[in-house]
Amino acid sequence: MYWRVREELSLANRLRRSYYNLLRDEMDQFVLEIALTESYNNFKSREIPYPFVERKELKPRARIPKVEYDCQNSFLLIFLEDFIPAKHKKYIRFFDSNRSTKTNLLRSKTLSLKNDFDRTQKFLESISFFNFLKDLLPVDYALLIQRDTSQPRGKYRYQLSHFHVRIDWPITEAAEDMARTLRYISKDIYEKGEKYAEDIQKKFFEYYGLPDMVGGRRTAAIVAAQFLRRVPCISTVYVSSSESRALLRYSERGVTKVVLIKLSNKEMTRVAEANGMSLRRFKENYLIDSEDKEGVFLFQVTYSYTSHAVPPESGKLREIKPEMFWLTVGSQRILPRPWVWFYPPVYYNLIYS
Repeated sequence: MYWRVREELSLANRLRRSYYNLLRDEMDQFVLEIALTESYNNFKSREIPYPFVERKELKPRARIPKVEYDCQNSFLLIFLEDFIPAKHKKYIRFFDSNRSTKTNLLRSKTLSLKNDFDRTQKFLESISFFNFLKDLLPVDYALLIQRDTSQPRGKYRYQLSHFHVRIDWPITEAAEDMARTLRYISKDIYEKGEKYAEDIQKKFFEYYGLPDMVGGRRTAAIVAAQFLRRVPCISTVYVSSSESRALLRYSERGVTKVVLIKLSNKEMTRVAEANGMSLRRFKENYLIDSEDKEGVFLFQVTYSYTSHAVPPESGKLREIKPEMFWLTVGSQRILPRPWVWFYPPVYYNLIYS
């Protein structure tokens, strides 16, 4: 495993892990709001019906309609527990020229900044951080949040260190790296022929819950997620896609997808009763919006890996079987509205009901 579990960490790094998880909880809420709630409001303000994701699109190996929606907020965000060493700049392109300084931001014309630019707003502890992040999210390529290495040892501060971060690791190398780890090849992706290499690349996309060979931010996200396994810490990659109408999250916990769904009044009543709350209380804390007699909710799917997508216990080489599934549906839950404090996600079987 490329990262250490909590019990293997020093007390100092356990504290860092706790702080990172706390900040990531907040980041989860923020990106949900931007990717889904605000996207929904964009459609509504333009009087365009929201293109809700169909149930079949949430199944492993699902095909997603190749339509891009301008009202859907898209972004790519990388958040590390530690920091990316400089030796990796060849493939994760973070340099002095795209560091999040006032000079660079003005030069890039990414933001219309005032003379009283707050230099501390790039730090997660700043009260203005999420406003700053929201302004930068539409920027092409990725945003990078990592530990501030200028801090004294034992002090942990996180900052949006770079913008316009390009992911330049080739897909073939990312797929090769995955296949070596899972023991489908010993060294080279082409060692068993071109057809086998093509199957590996298709499985690479399946491993990260995507249709094979999609482009844009989603491909950059899964390549980044695979590359960051070379950094010995946990990391989280968030990607919002105008095509999938979903927020995808890649972390040490695996693959998670969140979309918007609609429930009838009967379904809302059933979910509320199953979780010991009144329909009114359920709507107050989970409902995003109402459409006629239906309610709009955040729905989260967490995927689990099958035995074909984890390293074999024997450690021996094995053959890829393209017909075998690598992902299964692990959990399905309706999420509370972003920033709701006291109410947890509730179970709801949508995909296979």
